[in-house]
Amino acid sequence: MGGRDPRPSRAAVRRPRLEVADVFHRHGADWRRANAGHVSLDQLRVMSAIEQCRSAALGGHLERCEDCGHSRIAYNSCRNRHCPKCQGAAAKDWLAAREPDLLPVGYFHVVFTLPVEIGPIAYQNKVVVYDALFRTAAETLLTIAADPKHLGARIGATAVLHTWGSAMPHHPHVHMIVPGGGISLDGARWVRCKPGFLLPVQVLSRLFRRLFLTALADAHAAGRLAFVSHRSSGRTGSSTPGRPSPGPRRCSPISPATPIVLPSQTLASFLSTNAA
Repeated sequence: MGGRDPRPSRAAVRRPRLEVADVFHRHGADWRRANAGHVSLDQLRVMSAIEQCRSAALGGHLERCEDCGHSRIAYNSCRNRHCPKCQGAAAKDWLAAREPDLLPVGYFHVVFTLPVEIGPIAYQNKVVVYDALFRTAAETLLTIAADPKHLGARIGATAVLHTWGSAMPHHPHVHMIVPGGGISLDGARWVRCKPGFLLPVQVLSRLFRRLFLTALADAHAAGRLAFVSHRSSGRTGSSTPGRPSPGPRRCSPISPATPIVLPSQTLASFLSTNAA
């Protein structure tokens, strides 16, 4: 077909019986009214983009087969990164781009997560807290792996941030795909980890806990954290600003490193299976 948009059209993709856009179309207006004053402008824009995605509201283009002359209208995508339809295509492109980076070794799946008590702080300070989560998770892995008492090697990892759990609660955590070994500290050879074992969970947990809470406390001391606590006053729904402490002194930070088979098992199938 001449002039075809490479993005999949609504007609070219098998639609699920119920989409997020369908829920927004049916209940979005009532939900906006019920939550007026508690939803940010960015969140409203995301809702609007999802509602309009691949509809006449965003315009479209005509596709015509040069052989038989059949024509159809393909509506444009919103391209919002939160849109399930657009994000699905972007995720496939990202997975395909990561495939060449994989080494011919076994891999491990490690998850660094924040306790529920820190969730409200992360929700109100996304850039600061998510940056601290990424940096401290990476530093924890690199530090313990480089310790001669453990692996004694320089390793790498692919990290992906998830801010929601499978049941859709706010649940910030980082998934890491870690090769089962690394380059020796002198750069002379490959150091393979023990079969089925990457690094000790307890050691990783202690270091991650200390690094993350230090980063959070430093951000708080530097005035980089903002807090707004909504305490209901009768039926008026009024809120009172507050500035609580940066969070608890404990974290339950990581899951045990789970061996996975890559790259013989594709990265796409692995992440789709373990997505949370």
